[in-house]
Amino acid sequence: MNIHEYQAKELLRTHGVPVPEGIMIDDAAQARQAAQSIQENTRAQTWAVKAQIHAGGRGKGGGVKIAKNLDQVSEHASNILGMNLVTHQTGKQGKKVHRVLIEQGIYYAGESEPAEFYMSVLLNRDTGTNVIMYSTQGGVDIERVAEETPHLIFREQVDSALGLHPYQARRIAFNLGLKGEAFKGMVKFVMRLYQAYLKTDASLMEINPLFKTSDNRIFAADAKINLDDNALYRHKDYETLRDTSEEDPFEYEASAHNLNFIKLDGNVGCMVNGAGLAMATMDIIKLSGGHPANFLDVGGSASPETVEAGFRIILKDTNVKAILINIFGGIVRCDRVAQGVVEAYKAVGEINVPVIVRLQGTNAEQGKQLIDESGLKVESAISLQEAANLVQSYIQR
Repeated sequence: MNIHEYQAKELLRTHGVPVPEGIMIDDAAQARQAAQSIQENTRAQTWAVKAQIHAGGRGKGGGVKIAKNLDQVSEHASNILGMNLVTHQTGKQGKKVHRVLIEQGIYYAGESEPAEFYMSVLLNRDTGTNVIMYSTQGGVDIERVAEETPHLIFREQVDSALGLHPYQARRIAFNLGLKGEAFKGMVKFVMRLYQAYLKTDASLMEINPLFKTSDNRIFAADAKINLDDNALYRHKDYETLRDTSEEDPFEYEASAHNLNFIKLDGNVGCMVNGAGLAMATMDIIKLSGGHPANFLDVGGSASPETVEAGFRIILKDTNVKAILINIFGGIVRCDRVAQGVVEAYKAVGEINVPVIVRLQGTNAEQGKQLIDESGLKVESAISLQEAANLVQSYIQR
């Protein structure tokens, strides 16, 4: 589950990770009061006004502005709220800004030069251990740094059983070129960030930029946190952090029916039971000259209710020219799946795209017979190649 920056920073704050003081607003009339409150608590002379959407690159798109006085705070908040913010992660359609974070300015003159770093904590799936990835090149796209200057990216592997040791945090601070109070502050920051990562059951914590102020304080100037959906049952309070307006409507509807769904930009809808089989189905669609319109795993049961929900979601995509249902009857019998497809088809009503059902496994022949004798505009197949040929014949028309 992805969350907003202001929510991510609140989580970090509760775990002792230093973040700038900020207040989220959803009305430009609240901007001046929020800035004054921050000024009273921090003596801030400047403020950051930041659009809150689930996408990176907000600054380049005009969604982050620095205000040097209270009038500018109000002006920037008024301009950003309600804007359609387009970044490299939103696509051309952009995202409408409903919330703005007013935040304490941490760029100011002092005894030393400020510095921006990059840091993230995530799971290294190759080794099965957590890794802290960091770089002296903060504030820019880390993908570009990795491509152009890979020697500037460091990795600290953390043994899951032993946890993060203080000497590892010190090594990170040393590699970032810090010393004195900044060195000590970074060591504390790293230790607390890693504990926050563990305790929140996050799948990713990304701080970019990780900021050293001119008076050697360390702040998470920006924060992106992804929470592991599989661990949300341990954090009932996290449900309030979910912003469904930021989610793809297809994927949100699918989650309400416990379907694993990812929207793609192809022309062949897929409905499959099992993630591995779904990926193989997408491959066969590509080999047949089509393009998958989605990834949809209905799970092992593939009941009439889940099939119906899958139909309705796929049919909302106007790009879909055909639907391929690929079911392996292992846990569930193919004849039961076929009956579910027939019932779901009737419940949905008129379907104006061809539907191809490939059944293999337990009672596959009986399932094919049910489909063929249903009288519906559904074509059945036994082999994957047969299903692929049918898909190809429709998308080439």
